[in-house]
Amino acid sequence: MQEATQFCVGLSNEKGALARLCGLLREANVNIEALFVSDDEDGVWVNMVATPPEEADQALRSGGYRFVPETVLVVQAQSRPGGLERIAAELSEAGVNIQYVYGSGSLGSAFMLVLSVDDSMRAGEVLAAVPQSP
Repeated sequence: MQEATQFCVGLSNEKGALARLCGLLREANVNIEALFVSDDEDGVWVNMVATPPEEADQALRSGGYRFVPETVLVVQAQSRPGGLERIAAELSEAGVNIQYVYGSGSLGSAFMLVLSVDDSMRAGEVLAAVPQSP
């Protein structure tokens, strides 16, 4: 488990908006490690873990994007039935609320989860103690 910087970026809901964002980050040599895109009546919201975060921040600012950086937790989880359930149950038992979660898949035995929680310090303690195998 590690902390990472996530960027929540507001986009207009139009053709090419995501491509332009990705192009800006590519030109700044920023890698998108995990991504979640959703939309509502206000537009499109891109939540992404992008590295290095300092360069991502600067690129988004120079590109004129509306965004909010946030600290999230990145967890390696086993890619098998119950992998996320185990993490969610451990956090729940410790009184930690998961505000949202998304993943970056893998074809192997593990995948990356990005969690926004209400108590990252407590969550870190709990997740450090969760064994990787059942």
